[in-house]
Amino acid sequence: MRLLIYNIRYGVGNGSTSPLPLPGARYLFAEAAELKRITEFISSKNPDIVGLIEVDTGSLRSSQINQAEIIADSLGHYSCYGNKYGEGSFNQKLPIVSKQANAFLASPAIHGERFHYFETGIKRLIIELELDNVAIFLVHLSLKYRHRQLQLRHLYELVSSSKKPVIVAGDFNTVWGEDEIFLFMQAARLSNANTKKLPTYPTRRPRMELDFILYSQNISVTHFEVPRVNFSDHLPLICDFEINSDD
Repeated sequence: MRLLIYNIRYGVGNGSTSPLPLPGARYLFAEAAELKRITEFISSKNPDIVGLIEVDTGSLRSSQINQAEIIADSLGHYSCYGNKYGEGSFNQKLPIVSKQANAFLASPAIHGERFHYFETGIKRLIIELELDNVAIFLVHLSLKYRHRQLQLRHLYELVSSSKKPVIVAGDFNTVWGEDEIFLFMQAARLSNANTKKLPTYPTRRPRMELDFILYSQNISVTHFEVPRVNFSDHLPLICDFEINSDD
């Protein structure tokens, strides 16, 4: 089974140019051509499951296009997505921000999603996709170290309660890479698919490992790569895995 994880930065590109000379202005303008390039890239990798971080689900920025649904349609997959900030958040009331989401895309035969929420941080959404023999958690952790540590504790509790093999994936925002999540990985008995610690950010000159695919002992990784494509400020992760039936 192939899992592809990608922070697509709302389809606004890799940050090299901006229509306006203002900080953060690039986040206000998504391009149909950029979304097309992202979609074509994902489709070319033929993934069974896609986890998307920073997806626009229909704001003015994306011309009211739901990027998750557009990409899912191109793959022949279904999509499930949720606002990153959680129910009751003030961000739910703001233009553009209220449409900022994370999403799973998967084949029609795969279903069973649940939405969990961290108790701390601004970005709180956890999407759990349950398959017949594995549970996959998609996260986008806080930019603040203290909040990330509290979120990892919550995530540990979710992972520990799963009765199936587990994959935890997404943008962890770890300034110190795997070292920052070492204790979480040890406690949850998870391994990093990125054994070479390849950097995933920023695209133009990758030097930080922010994005992860972590997996439990009942899973075998048969292939892993970080494609060097420049459609976002993050690089995507691709992981082929098998479930060990004897465990």
